Amino acid sequence: MSQIYLDNAATTSVRPEVVEEMVKVLTNDFGNPSSTYAVGRHAKSLIEAARKSIAKQINAQASDIIFTSCGTEGNNWIIRSCVRDLGIKRIISTTMEHHCTLYSIQQIKKEYGTEIVYLRILPSGQIDYQQLEDLLQDDKPTLVSLMHVNNEIGTILDLNRVGNLCKQNNALFHSDTVQSVGKTEFDMANTPVDFIVASAHKFHGPKGAGFVYIRNKSNFKALIVGGEQEKGLRAGTEAPHQVVGMAKALELAYQDLDEHRRHISGLKDYCKAKLSEHFPKVRFNGGDNTFYNVVNVSLPISPEKAAMLLFQLDIKGIAVSRGSACQSGSQKPSHVLASFLTEEELKSPNLRLSFGHDNTQKDIDFLIDILQSV
Repeated sequence: MSQIYLDNAATTSVRPEVVEEMVKVLTNDFGNPSSTYAVGRHAKSLIEAARKSIAKQINAQASDIIFTSCGTEGNNWIIRSCVRDLGIKRIISTTMEHHCTLYSIQQIKKEYGTEIVYLRILPSGQIDYQQLEDLLQDDKPTLVSLMHVNNEIGTILDLNRVGNLCKQNNALFHSDTVQSVGKTEFDMANTPVDFIVASAHKFHGPKGAGFVYIRNKSNFKALIVGGEQEKGLRAGTEAPHQVVGMAKALELAYQDLDEHRRHISGLKDYCKAKLSEHFPKVRFNGGDNTFYNVVNVSLPISPEKAAMLLFQLDIKGIAVSRGSACQSGSQKPSHVLASFLTEEELKSPNLRLSFGHDNTQKDIDFLIDILQSV
């Protein structure tokens, strides 16, 4: 039975070209990058070349890129450092953030007594920009932490609008961009964002590799201590094969972006049309202006059928999710949907479908056939 993978927001397959690059490094470049002899220096040069390549893709300075293990580490580090090292007294965020951000904020509040303000979420799933503007009139040292593309429903934050509001009011702006780096263009030299975060496995790179962009890290301190790697900001022996693989994946992602975006956007439109045709009472969560690779749908089926829906789809070889993979074992309603849906609306079973360049209309047709038979 062939596998139909429709959960690309959770993770993506590693591209063959990326595997090839990683194997080459694993085979030939085993030196410790912190060593001063030739094999170590060469491994270090691979890391720095990867840093420059990644910076070029997002129009940033290479010195502003710090390698991490994943988006969760990056978000934790930025939020903690802003409070611990930069004197932030208030964090403005939402209840729709990824749990790595939500839990980081809650932990910081316990440790430092930081004020936390959650923005209202409109019925469309968008933030209340006017409320954010009003809150920023207060001159309290503030970090605004808002994700760019929501990982469950695909709503899109206006980075420039929020960034300019923050800049006008001397607030710092951190955006979790894990779902958008590699899937849309970034121009960090001209975008008023202080911190962004990326994870390689979201753009067909290896798991265990990520990076943060920090516009001004002069006062940042390490989250992990024990060595001088990554300019003293992240101790631990670097993994050149992971970093090189991530850089290659990002290069390919942007090289093929226009082609893949057209293909995936067409699949999303096709999927929504087919769902609407066969399930007239279907509801798409997050409004019309959602990211091109994500559809979050509430289906008009009974709770009894819904209870086994993911299992039945899996049996048929279809991989989808109800939301974040990090919370896939939870039976609680999605915290994202609970931020703007009514209790009655939350009773309808929802699916998150997220597409990649390998998907086809046949995948969608098979999904619809199976949903109809449930």
